[in-house]
Amino acid sequence: MRLTSFTDYGLRVLMRLAGSPDRAFSTAELATEFGVSRNHLAKVVSTLASNGFLKTSRGGGGGAILARPADEIRLGEVVSLLEADQALVECFAPQGNTCTLTPTCRLKNRLAKAESAFIASLNKGTLADCVFVPPRKKRPAFRSQSQ
Repeated sequence: MRLTSFTDYGLRVLMRLAGSPDRAFSTAELATEFGVSRNHLAKVVSTLASNGFLKTSRGGGGGAILARPADEIRLGEVVSLLEADQALVECFAPQGNTCTLTPTCRLKNRLAKAESAFIASLNKGTLADCVFVPPRKKRPAFRSQSQ
């Protein structure tokens, strides 16, 4: 199974915020840190906020923080939300199924079970299992002026 970049970025945002739960991050700051589009990341943050994963505030000192503790956020719950509009295969889409095998297809049921097992496996873990804390940058060594 391949996740969309939307889901990938959503998981990155949550993992990063979990690593510094007492600090708000701006979308611009996260986009720079991840090397991704600020506009795309803003949509991700908006989706996470509107679904209760993040709290956001505007202005100086504003940004995004986790809306609940990392150990209460199930990974499968996040992936299900962010992948909700993505059909695993065409015949899973509510609109536009043109697959000629659909009436007698014996694969669709197996794929549905596999997708459910994937989400169930992710739901065994929480965001707390995947917290990301960036490595500290090394400070340059102090050199004496007398040398």
